[in-house]
Amino acid sequence: MTTTGEEMYALVERLYPLCRSITGDGVRATLEIVGEYLPLQVHEVPTGTQVLDWTVPQEWNIRDAYIADTAGNRVVDFAASSLHVLGYSVPVSATMPLAELRGHLHTLPDHPTWVPYRTSYYQPEWGFCLAQETLDAMPDGEYEVRIDSTLADGHLTYAEHVVPGQVADEVIVSCHVCHPSLANDNLAGIAVATFLARALAERTPWYTYRFLFAPGTIGAITWLARNAERVNGVSPAHGGPPGRAKRSAGEEPGAGARVEHGLVLACAGDPGHLTYKQSRRGDAEIDRVMRHVLVASERPHHVAEFTPYGYDERQFCSPGFDLGVGSLSRTPYAGYPEYHTSADNLDFVTPKAMADTLAVCSEAFAVLDRNRRYVNLSPYGEPQLGRRGLYDSLGGRSDAKQAQTAMLWVLSLSDGEHSLLDVAERSGLPFDTVAAAADALHGAGLIKA
Repeated sequence: MTTTGEEMYALVERLYPLCRSITGDGVRATLEIVGEYLPLQVHEVPTGTQVLDWTVPQEWNIRDAYIADTAGNRVVDFAASSLHVLGYSVPVSATMPLAELRGHLHTLPDHPTWVPYRTSYYQPEWGFCLAQETLDAMPDGEYEVRIDSTLADGHLTYAEHVVPGQVADEVIVSCHVCHPSLANDNLAGIAVATFLARALAERTPWYTYRFLFAPGTIGAITWLARNAERVNGVSPAHGGPPGRAKRSAGEEPGAGARVEHGLVLACAGDPGHLTYKQSRRGDAEIDRVMRHVLVASERPHHVAEFTPYGYDERQFCSPGFDLGVGSLSRTPYAGYPEYHTSADNLDFVTPKAMADTLAVCSEAFAVLDRNRRYVNLSPYGEPQLGRRGLYDSLGGRSDAKQAQTAMLWVLSLSDGEHSLLDVAERSGLPFDTVAAAADALHGAGLIKA
């Protein structure tokens, strides 16, 4: 029987050969495959569109590229790996000596068998990436250089998938779809996001979950520019920062539905320990939930402070939007030698690691969905639980004492200010036990959300 981890790995295998960039047919092909697993709403944003302080660039596509020696042998061949061409290379067709060609070649001398991943999105340039050992074996002489690419007005492509919840307020789950053949960064994140969406749909979550499959940086910025009202409740004036509108005191979640929480997925499949990078706020609800789940699970993990460098959490957390969006990875970006090289291949990611990342996401969102604040409807003294059958309902349970304690804690902290996560953290009880106690008390009419 195929496991979920193996299914995610199979998706990574299918996506791995495609040449992706921040625009182009490689992104569309990637989304077409993901669309076999999830219904996607695909958006095409024209070149030249102003998106906050940025402009959607020209679309880049590539058909072939190579360096050939005088005998016609392809020393470097794009057909062998999409990493061999500098991303967004302008077209070139020339013959030149190796001495001149060297200025356009990128290698990793410290890892002579690996090919680096390099790009030049916003500066017209061309180049090749190759193993240092390949370069070392190239004799002086003339070489034919060919990059059959186009840079032309087109579109930036991104896609969304929405899992409807019981309320309209949203949780964003974002992953980037702009890297070529890099299995951990970014294909494992795409696979985990895809299967997380499928898992959430099976349990009718509280929040509405919006999955964003977009190119890094420019994709998130484009989405934010086009969804500022959903994000902040107000639109940015003339492309400037909108400022995050706050809810009025007592305003119910769902009034003026918008993004409440978020998680960026990246580097989700390597065998390293889990790393959670907190939002810029550091005390957002998603930060507390992730810390709680990682500690309670007893998984080896690291919680990192926010820095304005990394993946698209830095866009969602920028001061004007100030969203509570953290980032979950295993070994974080640039934290492993294989990062942005050909060694980030299908051998570097494992079904087990992706399944573990998926499980943590699922556990975290289960807590997020159940984390309510309640008001005690019998706040003067301790209500009599026995005559309401609440103690009898615990009969035979191995954790009856713990469940009874949880009820008392929920009653004590149900003042409209404390959430169930507050109760779990203060009492030291498992969140599931606290949530079950709240369900029982709510059913007995002793608390209300």
